[in-house]
Amino acid sequence: MRNKQIYRATNQFRGKQAGSHLSKQLRQKYGQRSVRILNGDTIKVIRGEFKGVDGKVVKVSTAKHTIAIEGVKKQKRKGDKIDVYIDSSNVVITNLNTDDKWRTVRLEKKPKAKIKAEKTEKVKTKTEKVKTKTEKVKTKTEKVKTKTEKVKTKTEKVKTKTESVKEKERKK
Repeated sequence: MRNKQIYRATNQFRGKQAGSHLSKQLRQKYGQRSVRILNGDTIKVIRGEFKGVDGKVVKVSTAKHTIAIEGVKKQKRKGDKIDVYIDSSNVVITNLNTDDKWRTVRLEKKPKAKIKAEKTEKVKTKTEKVKTKTEKVKTKTEKVKTKTEKVKTKTEKVKTKTESVKEKERKK
């Protein structure tokens, strides 16, 4: 069933499948893990016969999910050189073709994960502010408690003095 879905897919869906991972620098810059491959992107081959080869994309075959890289060719028996198509999953995009304005706008949009992270940071800062406020309130209540205790001790002293004065008056 899965194979039927792949081979009967629309061109739009096939174009999405002809994507590849971004390099670590691009991943940090754009906040995405993978992107569609377009003509003009600079690519590095990770797996296969041409491992380690860098070059620009010349052709993208959405039907086979493969790409042809500039300078990567094989020689036929008759002497002709033909492009070698490499599977898009075996490469990493090292530099993007930014001629397409729509693509750059789309890449620079904030991904949902970053938006969630920013929201959680805001919530964390709010909770920290609330914690500091509660600590301030606690210290104020402690100060008030100490003041009330001082007042209580003073009232007790006054009571004892008044009692002693009353006793002296009774004795007289």
